[in-house]
Amino acid sequence: MDSFSKIAVLNNIIEAQLLDSILTEQEIPHVMRTYHDSAYDGLFQVTMGWGHVEAPEAHRTEILAILDEIRIRSQVNDEDIVGSKRLGRLG
Repeated sequence: MDSFSKIAVLNNIIEAQLLDSILTEQEIPHVMRTYHDSAYDGLFQVTMGWGHVEAPEAHRTEILAILDEIRIRSQVNDEDIVGSKRLGRLG
């Protein structure tokens, strides 16, 4: 079994769940590690991010490309929502 390395810090649970789903679908070995600690009620997640993904180094480039695509699409969707609010289309 390949050793796992920290590949990237994840910003939130949605990003983590989406990345986990894609990596599982593509059969890329990985582990999601959350920074949540019930003793501190998630305090570290505010400053350090939701957690990180670990995987074999051989998959680093592929995982980072997938994560970049997730973040780009998320940013585009956020901009669409903000634009719609300005135009009075939402809430």
